Amino acid sequence: MDVKEQVLKIGAQAKAASRELAKLSSRRKNAILEAMADELDAQRELIKTENIKDLEAGRAAGLSSAMIDRLELTDKRIDGMINGLRDVAVLPDPVGTEISTWNRPNGLEIQKVRVPIGVIGIIFESRPNVTCDAAALCFKTSNAVILRGGKEAFHSNVAIAKAMQTGGKNKDMPEHAVQLIPTTDREAVKVMCQMTDYLDLIIPRGGEGLIRAVTEMSYVPVIKHYKGICHTYIDAAAQLEMGWRIAENAKCQRPGVCNAMETLLVHREIAEAFLPRMGEVFAARGVELRGDTTVCSLIKSAKPATEEDWYEEYLDMVLAIRVVDDIEAAIAHINHYGSGHSDAIVTQDEKAEKAFLAEVDSAAVYVNASTRFTDGAEFGMGAEIGISTDKLHARGPMGLEELTTYKFVIHGKGQIRE
Repeated sequence: MDVKEQVLKIGAQAKAASRELAKLSSRRKNAILEAMADELDAQRELIKTENIKDLEAGRAAGLSSAMIDRLELTDKRIDGMINGLRDVAVLPDPVGTEISTWNRPNGLEIQKVRVPIGVIGIIFESRPNVTCDAAALCFKTSNAVILRGGKEAFHSNVAIAKAMQTGGKNKDMPEHAVQLIPTTDREAVKVMCQMTDYLDLIIPRGGEGLIRAVTEMSYVPVIKHYKGICHTYIDAAAQLEMGWRIAENAKCQRPGVCNAMETLLVHREIAEAFLPRMGEVFAARGVELRGDTTVCSLIKSAKPATEEDWYEEYLDMVLAIRVVDDIEAAIAHINHYGSGHSDAIVTQDEKAEKAFLAEVDSAAVYVNASTRFTDGAEFGMGAEIGISTDKLHARGPMGLEELTTYKFVIHGKGQIRE
């Protein structure tokens, strides 16, 4: 069986499974998710063994330390996947909930009700925990899911998917509800993107190159997350100590993820007070700084920034810093160079706060907090399927509701249209 034939078969199986999933009660789905969590725990050592194969191959291929970090499955991260499954199990099931209802003068009762999207394809790179998160959220919302991970995490992904399938089977999960494409051949992605008879939605998670490639070749609707060019703006009315702590966390706590800060903006009035100490903090953490002329004069270790630096998603211990004249300049910079992901202001000025929140066009905007909180679990949504920088039909962290659509249900008593 060639790749195209194999992927089309998986698609047909997923379509059939989606019909069965639509019949499942919330209680049954929750029991299956708990069984998946139990099996992940039981298969922990096998998953770590398979993950070591991917880590060794990644180091041999010269992957950056940030990419290796995204790939590694520690006991803590496996615990996170297990807890994520259990968290999703206890979340309210949006399927079947009534969004709104109204009555027409002719006596018709019209309801708008949440329903599954159907079959969702997830194309992702590097982070094997996506296998678990994506499958859990799709299953909870009665969507069949087809997973296609990157070659970097192939062994890890297979081990996680098999554990979830085994756990689900123990509680009579519909066959083929969760499937992983068992090849890293790029032809599989092309076939998925053109599989309009079987796939209802594709969500790519990974680098900008992957997302643009999927978007350009896809006949299936795509929800995108192009880049995470996240900013923190330190306003003239900021508490400096708070600014130092937030900026350090936003850049250094986990630099290889999409909600990490990539550019720091500082109001000119406090630059001399703020930047030298900030430079010391970043130097101690091993962050390479690239700044404008003012930044380079105040932080001697900073390198001159180029125009490309303001557009860059480093996903590493590298940071661009710019001094701006006022909040209007900060907002203009963010809206021009940013990716609409997550941006923060540190200030005690209510007027500046309101301007920032109203004018920064991003999925998540923060006041006096780190951008690292843009995450489905941190938002109380359980595990997330991804973070959309689109505006239709989902924006920001995508949880359960974002994996549903709706239908109109109309009750009558014999009405006919005249």
